[in-house]
Amino acid sequence: MKKILFIFLITSVFSVLSAQNYQAFQEGEWLKYRLHYGFLNASYATIKLEKAEVKGKTVFRAIGKGKTTGFASLFFKVDDTYESFFELDSVRPVYFKRDIYEGGYTKHIEIDYDFDRNSAKIFNIKDSTSFSLEIHDKMQDILSSTYYLRENFSTDNLKVGDEIPLDMLFDDDGVYDFKLRYLGEQIIKTKFGKVPCLAFRPLVKSGRIFRAQESLTLWVSNDLNRIPIRIQADLRVGSIKADLEGYNGLKNQFTLIMD
Repeated sequence: MKKILFIFLITSVFSVLSAQNYQAFQEGEWLKYRLHYGFLNASYATIKLEKAEVKGKTVFRAIGKGKTTGFASLFFKVDDTYESFFELDSVRPVYFKRDIYEGGYTKHIEIDYDFDRNSAKIFNIKDSTSFSLEIHDKMQDILSSTYYLRENFSTDNLKVGDEIPLDMLFDDDGVYDFKLRYLGEQIIKTKFGKVPCLAFRPLVKSGRIFRAQESLTLWVSNDLNRIPIRIQADLRVGSIKADLEGYNGLKNQFTLIMD
């Protein structure tokens, strides 16, 4: 579940203007996803965007939550919260929080970014410890990367097979060298209708959770919103799918194909 939310929280796509005139998103945007594991309705995940005050300035605050529900929660309880505070004018992270409970496993991490010193301080709230890492000016966290890509990525001259790189700081695991491979345009059937999408394959590390490096597929709306529509992941045991269940406050018209 953590891996699905992670990929969830790092995808969409994107062209930068100014702090108060982003093209892809706006304050008040809210997205809800339903996650299925086999025949089980495993959980729900939501992402909302609002404004907040942190470190003496007004920033965007993105809040991602994931939680198992119903029958699935009897087998594996998940209650995850991710928060990213990023600058209004550059989609650059200022502060990040991760507080998760996954089947008895807990983690509470906070990150304070200091781009003037090219440094990030990682706080382990559970253990009352901290350490610093060197970062560069383009570093993102899990949530801010979603908005950064949505606003900055251009589909002009994009070809099937092209890869989009992005460095992310994934709490105390350090810097994650993330890539999205473009698969082309596809039509996805949803509860809202048929949605024109751009398909991507996030390249992840194979191992305990995923079957291989290319076990994930992501579909993003092929409109100015660039919101994730569906995620399919092949796990070592079974597969999991996340579908857009609800939305509100989109910056642009949500494009559907009418029969």
